[in-house]
This record gives sequence, structure tokens and C-alpha cells, in this order.
Amino acid sequence: MSYFEKLVKSYSDKSLILRILVALILGAVVGYFARIGVADINLEAGETNTWSNIANFSKILGDFFVNALKAVAPVLVFILILSSFVHKSFGNATGLKKVVVLYVIGTFLAALVGVAASFIFPTTLALDGVEAAGDPTPTDIWVVLRTTLFKIVDNPINALASGNYIGIVAWAIALGVALKFCTNETKRFIGDIAEAITKVIQAVIQLAPIGIFGIIVFTVYRLGIEGLLTYARLVVLLVITLLVVALIVNPIMVFAVTRKNPYPLVFKCLRDSGIPAFFTRSSAANIPVNMNLCKKLGVDDELSSISIPLGATINMAGAAVVIAILALSTAYTLGIRPDFWTAFLLCVVSAVGACGASGVPGGSLMLIPLACSLFGIDNDIAFKVITVGVTISVIQDSMETALNSSTDVIFTAIASQSMQK
Repeated sequence: MSYFEKLVKSYSDKSLILRILVALILGAVVGYFARIGVADINLEAGETNTWSNIANFSKILGDFFVNALKAVAPVLVFILILSSFVHKSFGNATGLKKVVVLYVIGTFLAALVGVAASFIFPTTLALDGVEAAGDPTPTDIWVVLRTTLFKIVDNPINALASGNYIGIVAWAIALGVALKFCTNETKRFIGDIAEAITKVIQAVIQLAPIGIFGIIVFTVYRLGIEGLLTYARLVVLLVITLLVVALIVNPIMVFAVTRKNPYPLVFKCLRDSGIPAFFTRSSAANIPVNMNLCKKLGVDDELSSISIPLGATINMAGAAVVIAILALSTAYTLGIRPDFWTAFLLCVVSAVGACGASGVPGGSLMLIPLACSLFGIDNDIAFKVITVGVTISVIQDSMETALNSSTDVIFTAIASQSMQK
């Protein structure tokens, strides 16, 4: 094994969370010294020194990561949603339809809570290049609807090339439904392509610490430490909103179905499913934990064996919250103030987009351009917001996964209880 291979293996073997934390701290320190180091030179006159060169090189690293995401994201969204529709089978287990309905309602309500939280506590982001973004503000809901409808019927090749996520999702769903009854060989081929694209995005995500280091260095260099405080405010808003869904919205849904005190079930699921999911940060990896918990709760194996894996791909309340809040934070940063109907449409798009995230690492973040497109926000800006999401994913992704995974068991359990009455 060559020295370079050993270096790459040593890098990839380390925890991604740890690498992101180190990159965040180092980036802030280097950016701070770079900002101090250029205080005595005239940047507008083209003067440079070592610190300004470090900051500019760091910007290249950050832009490289953003462009890598931009390149793979459209194909990722298209293939994964297509594969999801081609392979998904809802089966005939008793109570499964009720579980699916609860999944859909829960995801939509989570998006609604995310939008409401952003309206009550509007948050802006420190984004480089916002000044050149122009004025994307849509005039009213009819402009948004017209734009959305025309994007739906866009040529699929053009949609992929231009990053038209509404068109990408529409074509993926249409082809997925059309190929639902294709041959097993075709289904296997689509599944293999989806797996290959997933590996590509996982490789790109491995570059996240390097990209985050570059972005943080240049952000602090340009805006000072104050620029990072917007990240902290965003994290607080996300955490509080996710807790509201977990401790208020979900219990209300449980009570509506069972007419019993919901908190014993909710707390048990958060403890036995949410905590393991918080640390694994993977709904798929938490499936065995959830299956075992369902057995303890007396859920029929025929139901849980379908509903739990299904929930790991389509029950994405946490993702809906993240998509809605980050999209609206981007809008506020650009000076956009959406009206009620545009915000309601964002709830629908966030819920649908969350279901399409399919449990892929960083999947919810990849759907941010789809939500941002409702406001006419340029993809260049939207992908910079994705890097913000990756930066705070140490907390955001853990909380999001904990909510998603625990909710799978909650809804499966109450559906099972309602069928036993």
C-alpha cells in the first residue's frame, strides 16, 4: 500500500462527525487570523499577502465541494426517486394503509411546523455571493404556480442539465410509475444504478470536511466570527422545531388515533429507538432496533416487517422540517418574504421532497434546491445552503434521524392498536 493510499485510508477511517468538527474549528481559527492579517493591506487595490492567499485558496476548496454536490445531486434525486417507485411494494398486511396515511400526514404536519417556526423566528444565513444573486422575489402565488407548472413539463434532459428539481422529481415519479411492472432484470438494473449513485454521493460527502474548512475560513475572513453566529441560530431553531414535532405533534396524532395518554408510548419510542438512531444517524441501520421494539410493543410481525423498512424511506418528518427551514432561511437571506399560499405550497413540496430523500446520507439536504426553486432562487445559492446544512449536520442530522426513526415505531404501534379494537 502506497503512502498516498495509507493517507486516504487514515482519513476515511476517522469519524465523519469528528472530521467535520475539526474542520469547523480549524476553519474558524484560520479565518480569524486571515481577517486580522489583511487589516494593514489595501485589498481593493489588489494588494495581497500570505493570509489573503490562504483565504482565497480556501475559497477554491469550498467552491470545489459545492460544485461536486451540484454535479451529482440532480442525478441522485432522479435515480433514487425512480428506483423507489419501481421497487416499493406496500403489500397486504392488515393496518399498513393506516400506517402509510399516518406517515404522510405526520410528514406534512412536520413541514407545516417547520414553515411556522421560520415565520415566527426568521433566520438569515451568512452566504458568500448573495449580493450578485439579483432579485428573485416572486410577485405572488400565481407566479409561483405558473413557474412550477412549466418546470414540471420541462424536457427531462434539460431538467437534469439545468438543475430543475421540480422537473426532475416529476419525471422520476412518472417513469417510476410507468416502470412499476417492468421485468425483474430491469428492476435489478435500476437498483444497481441507484446503489452506484449512492456510493458516488457517499464519496462526495467524504470531501465535506475539506469543503467545510474552506467555506468557514472564507466566511470568517469576509464576515468575521459574527458570520458563524447565524449557523448557531439556525441550529437552535432546527432543534427546537424537531422537539416540537417529537413532543407535541406526534403525541397529538397518537391521542387522535388511540384516545389514550400518548406520552408513555412516545417516551418509550424516543428512548429505545430515538437514542440509538441519534448516534447511528441512519434510519436504515436502526431498522433491527425498531423491529425488536415493535415486538416488545405487541405489534404483529407481518405489519412491522413491512411498515418499519417502508418508514425508513418515506416517513421523513425530520427531513421535512430541515428542508422547510433551510429553504425559508435562504429566502429571508435574499430579502424574500413569501405569502401564505406560497408557504403552504412549500409545506407540500417539503413533505414530498422528504419522502423522496430515501434515507440517503444527507438526502434531505439534497432536496433544498427543489424547495428553493419555489422562490426562484438560483441553484448556486441553494447549493451553498447545502454546505451550511452539512456543516451543522453534526447536530441536525442526528436529531433528524432520531425523530424519523422513533416516529416509524410510534405510527406502526398505534395503527396496530387501532386494528385490535
